[in-house]
Amino acid sequence: MSIKGFTKSVTRTPQQFKQRFNLGDITKDAVFIDAERRFQELETETKKLHDESKKYFEAINGMLDHQIEFSQAIAEIYKPISGRMSDPNSLMPEGNPAGIEACEQYESIVRELKATLQPELEMIEQRVIMPADQLLEVVKVIRKVLIKRQHKQLDFDRHRTALKRLQDKKEKTLKDEKALFKAESDVEQATQDFEYFNNLLKDELPQLFALEAEFIRPLFQSFYYMQLNVFYTLHEKMQGINIGYFDLTLDIEAAFEKKRGNIREQAEALSIVHFQTTGGVSRKGSGLQSKYGSKSKYAEASKARLGLGRNQDPEAGEANPPPPYSPAGLGSASSSTPASPSLGAAIAAKKKPPPPKPKPNRLSGIPAAETVTALYDYEAQAEGDLSFTTGEVIEIVSRTQNENEWWSGKIGARQGQFPGDYKHEINI
Repeated sequence: MSIKGFTKSVTRTPQQFKQRFNLGDITKDAVFIDAERRFQELETETKKLHDESKKYFEAINGMLDHQIEFSQAIAEIYKPISGRMSDPNSLMPEGNPAGIEACEQYESIVRELKATLQPELEMIEQRVIMPADQLLEVVKVIRKVLIKRQHKQLDFDRHRTALKRLQDKKEKTLKDEKALFKAESDVEQATQDFEYFNNLLKDELPQLFALEAEFIRPLFQSFYYMQLNVFYTLHEKMQGINIGYFDLTLDIEAAFEKKRGNIREQAEALSIVHFQTTGGVSRKGSGLQSKYGSKSKYAEASKARLGLGRNQDPEAGEANPPPPYSPAGLGSASSSTPASPSLGAAIAAKKKPPPPKPKPNRLSGIPAAETVTALYDYEAQAEGDLSFTTGEVIEIVSRTQNENEWWSGKIGARQGQFPGDYKHEINI
């Protein structure tokens, strides 16, 4: 900003403040106010037209790019994890050759489709986006004229106020007369400047609004036909796909069910699918088989606790009392042989109410340690685990609020981690 422009800005500030808060004598032209409001709408909608046209152009390109990336991702999933110990089919040369070939064919078709649509998309840029850019340039020029008109109105109102103040003065000195003469001259010049820009905008803004409709009409027509060409090309190309991997004679649901087969049942048969976790990280990273696998004693005890025997239907919802878990060969819950005396005694002992809790030592000031009673036998599965037998009392070192997680405890001098749901209720 030049020094002259800065000086004018400082001079207009008091009048601008009055105009903002509607103080004093402010010039108002109803015709111009309505035209300015309409111009602001034109400015906003033109910017939106430009942005939405560009988004449509980018969306069509993005849709095709995402289709290519989708087919590439599917092809990677079809490939086996060659040479990995975790992949049982790592020695197979291909996981799904037909599926991989279908992905490659689909990717090739989409790339051809993208090349075919390129001229149509370029027409959208030339016939919609670029004209909207040009209209925005016109709007910017008119916006500058509006700012100029606003400045001239501030000068006009400022000089009129100064002239009125001198005219209302009853006793005028020679200095006042000279100031009055200058104020009249300033008002005359400010009136001419303001009326020029004010009348220019009032006369030509309505003409611009009429031309706007004429400008939009062919723009909308072009966009409509180009959009038809894009969708027609997409439809024709997709209908003409001839990939043997897809059976297009079936409807969508039937084709989906045919391809899926019994994969859902196979997935649900995996124990890991039904395993519930609290989001914590494995404490040793030694794998799920040793701690949570279907063959571990922890999983078997959890099934027994839920009343799910080997031959029992999980949907039946029957809750049989669980037998005490022990690797010492006490017999299965579903076995037809009668329970041994030791087993009956153990069950009878568990049904008895627990002994009363000892009173805490109030004189020592040391809080009593939390303990739990083992519900099942547990044999250490890894280094750092705490082994115990049914009925042993475990002193808790640290625990979580979730009993399905691993707790830390000790029995005498031995200390380690153990499954939280292998215990009776907490004793204090």
